[in-house]
Amino acid sequence: MLILTSLSWDGREVMQTKQTIYVVVGGTSGIGAHLAKQLEREESVVHVVSRRTGVDIGDEQAIRRYFDTVGAFDHLIVTAGSYAPFGKVVDVDIAQAKGAFDTKFWGAIHAAKHGAQYIREGGSITLTSGMLARKTVVSTYVKAAINAAMEATAKVLAKELAPIRVNVVSPGLIQTDAYKNMSEADRTAMYERTRHHLPVGKVGETTDVTQAYQLAIQNAYMTGAVIDVDGGALLG
Repeated sequence: MLILTSLSWDGREVMQTKQTIYVVVGGTSGIGAHLAKQLEREESVVHVVSRRTGVDIGDEQAIRRYFDTVGAFDHLIVTAGSYAPFGKVVDVDIAQAKGAFDTKFWGAIHAAKHGAQYIREGGSITLTSGMLARKTVVSTYVKAAINAAMEATAKVLAKELAPIRVNVVSPGLIQTDAYKNMSEADRTAMYERTRHHLPVGKVGETTDVTQAYQLAIQNAYMTGAVIDVDGGALLG
């Protein structure tokens, strides 16, 4: 059962005693949307939340109220916040940089902070970073800083929230609608350049990444881990 949940959702619609319940933050587009569809099966309930469902994850109180509404669940996955301004430190507008942090980093922290108290025994939290956390590329400092902060904080959360497991999926370049505003020619050229330099000889697809989220969710002996799904980009 896939549910686009908002602050007005009535939790009595779902019998929460038998079903595995997932909350996917950022699950209305891109990787999150594909993951939500994969998680949906007969004995599971998937709550999908994003700005499109009326919940701004950058608003801590809105997130707190949201989890109060959802109640008990099993697994939290946060994929929201793929955008960050591109440019050198001296050129990027600081307000835009802070806005990107508010959505991806602080939004994930809001979700972990207020969702953790409702996660049932055996549950997990899976966050999302990206290869730029550990790959130095000119003009990507905002995204690099956000992703590095995410990975460092997740390891702290893995200790603080134990026995809830906390892991991070770190994607490389993936073919998603995140690049829909590029011209087809520019997008194709970007994919081709990347494919040429990757050891695997291909650009990632959404299924490559969603398998990593599934691993983080299902492996009961994994916590504090960063799962790289980048085609070998970090090898240099």
